[in-house]
Amino acid sequence: MRVLGIDPGLRALGWGVIELAGGRLSHVANGTCRSDGTDLAARLASLHAQLSDVFAIYRPTEAAVEQTFVNKDGAATLKLGQARGIALLVPAQFGLTVGEYAPNAVKKTVVGVGHAAKTQIAHMVRMQLPGVEIAGPDAADALAVAICHAHQAQARAAIVRRARA
Repeated sequence: MRVLGIDPGLRALGWGVIELAGGRLSHVANGTCRSDGTDLAARLASLHAQLSDVFAIYRPTEAAVEQTFVNKDGAATLKLGQARGIALLVPAQFGLTVGEYAPNAVKKTVVGVGHAAKTQIAHMVRMQLPGVEIAGPDAADALAVAICHAHQAQARAAIVRRARA
């Protein structure tokens, strides 16, 4: 299984690709899609093109996106939601369903606590993917989303195996 994790953002959309084979996780690639300027439509189009290129290059078989939390700034939350729409749209265009995970669930899966700092997340991603060179905090978060999805997939597969036995 090849999983693409996505940490949505309008200015910086993090992505990370991992593989799960025989219960082992391995790093494939990670990075950040960036958009600048004031034209929202152009920024969203840029994120769409960049993320589509990531899909075309790395050909994930599964995708996962971090859910958006609502903050006090409604306009910022709306813009983040629009970037998240791109994060959901691109995998759908490649025929994939998308796992969605709350930020606290990702942190709890990767770090062990639901309110971990970004530095703790990056540290634990490095522990679980030895030798990984993380392209930045958004990419670290995206790798954490992918790791969370892989662990959830393993749990679901174990439940199915037990149900069949």
